[in-house]
Amino acid sequence: MKSILATLSIAALVAVAPAQAGSGASVIIRHQVRGCHSWSVNGGPFKASQTMRVERGTTVTFTNNDVMPHTLVKTSGPALKIQHAKMGHMSATARLVFSHPGVYKLTTKAGEDYPTMRTMKTIGEDNVLRLIVRVS
Repeated sequence: MKSILATLSIAALVAVAPAQAGSGASVIIRHQVRGCHSWSVNGGPFKASQTMRVERGTTVTFTNNDVMPHTLVKTSGPALKIQHAKMGHMSATARLVFSHPGVYKLTTKAGEDYPTMRTMKTIGEDNVLRLIVRVS
């Protein structure tokens, strides 16, 4: 019984530990009826505006599962190289390595719906995706 409790205690500590330097995080972009698109950080709720905290050296992978292409854009923050910023098809990815501490602001520039998806309707104005990344 003691070994089971010890194992569960260790598992709980690992589950709530912050991302360590060099580890990864994920952001998923998806289509939705109201607002057209949103994104999720590390499997959390989908919203247009998100905030995340990571350690210096963390790689964040962005996956475009929307019905339109997205280009990832940094609007402010320290120098950052975006690998494959143009996510021009469904399941396309972009990767960012946050090498410097600071506050980064990111958005996307959405393109036109893919030809096979033009029949998908949305309600209301399209969301402007915003992400603030705090790197320590």
